[in-house]
Amino acid sequence: MPLSEHEQRLLDQMERALYAEDPKFATALEGTGLRTYTRRRVYQAAAGFTAGVALLMGGMVAQLIWVSVVGFLVMLGCAVLAVAGWRRHPVVGPGTGYRTAPPARKAGVMDRMEQRWQRRRDEHDGRF
Repeated sequence: MPLSEHEQRLLDQMERALYAEDPKFATALEGTGLRTYTRRRVYQAAAGFTAGVALLMGGMVAQLIWVSVVGFLVMLGCAVLAVAGWRRHPVVGPGTGYRTAPPARKAGVMDRMEQRWQRRRDEHDGRF
């Protein structure tokens, strides 16, 4: 949920006051650590995915099915971690530090069902 104009102004004022009082502390809180952590997590997931591919191929060559299954599971887990880390990757917001990007959503079946459900609830509110 986006902030209202009033809330955004208050947040900007608090940020300026923090910079005025303690610039070293404010710089430490800017969010570059989160950005570095997220990037590192995605890189680790990519390295794990590569290790999973190596396990999968090694299991196939050695004809050990369980090693291949473990490799596949490692690949799957690392792919999930990489995608989750990529979606939460911080982006620069206009004038105020770092913000996380909202997940992109298309209006699909679930949204339409939710709208219908809400419409029905609104219609029935006056009857009960």
